[in-house]
Amino acid sequence: MARTDHYNDPNAPKATNIVVAVTAFVQDEHGRLLMIRRTDNGLYSIPGGMQDVGETIGQTVVREVKEETGIDVEPIDIIGVYSDPKHVIAYTDGEVRQQFSICFRARLIGGELRTSDESSEVHWISRGDLDALNIHPSIRLRIEHGFEKRTTPYFAV
Repeated sequence: MARTDHYNDPNAPKATNIVVAVTAFVQDEHGRLLMIRRTDNGLYSIPGGMQDVGETIGQTVVREVKEETGIDVEPIDIIGVYSDPKHVIAYTDGEVRQQFSICFRARLIGGELRTSDESSEVHWISRGDLDALNIHPSIRLRIEHGFEKRTTPYFAV
């Protein structure tokens, strides 16, 4: 299912719901960031996705990173909660979601890079190479906050 992200767009469709989702900021031993290229919109992103019924939010982080990248992680901290109502995501089935995503810092514990149905590319990217990638502003904000190593989680008021 394809998606279109609308950000600060006065012509964006109105959100119909909010879904709990996660993203994961994962670095390797060289400080490179785990990034995917999403199949639903072609943009580069940190891995993540929706929470399933019956799992904890930490289990969601572990599952989503493994599904999209082949990498095993352990969530260790919360970078922030991203819930900007000016960011809505429209899906081809007519659903329009308001962004709600908890971004976790996760520690690499194993696995091998691989793509999936949700990721056409999976890479470890050095911080200096991120500017060359087409990354949505909401994901860039999470990445900036992840590199800042904040002492308290971000959230909008």
